[in-house]
Amino acid sequence: MKKETTEQEAYLQLAALCAQAEHCQQEMRDKMKRWGMALEAQDRVIARLVKERYIDDERYARAFVKDKIRYNKWGRRKVQQGLWMKRINDDIQQRVLDEIDDEEYLNVLKPLLAQKRKSIKAQSDYELTQKLVCFALGRGFTYDIIRQCLDVDEDMISDDETD
Repeated sequence: MKKETTEQEAYLQLAALCAQAEHCQQEMRDKMKRWGMALEAQDRVIARLVKERYIDDERYARAFVKDKIRYNKWGRRKVQQGLWMKRINDDIQQRVLDEIDDEEYLNVLKPLLAQKRKSIKAQSDYELTQKLVCFALGRGFTYDIIRQCLDVDEDMISDDETD
């Protein structure tokens, strides 16, 4: 028989977890829910973790965005969807997404497209471009950014195509 986790035990476990890595409120709520804690108790534990700065959704969102773009090679749309799934406030999402450095963002997509281009089998340049666009859209990049990167790549490959 599993005993119910007390507020103090939950607080100590979650504080230790938050001291090791960034976590958002929703992740902590999910853990407490699995532990069978009452909603009111969850609210009190979360309030204490926020007050003592163990949890800060904006700080979490910044780390999340940086990691997902830099290491997972995600685009803005996919990152935004990830933040939405973590139930990060829309204001925080917008603020953090607006902070993304455009140069760094492009420097993630360009090599990704160049690498993917090598593995794609296509009958024509048009088909190749379509497959690259679909790949990048799936990664969460917006069409205008994809187009910008592909136009630059095409200019490097051949100068005979113009918009």
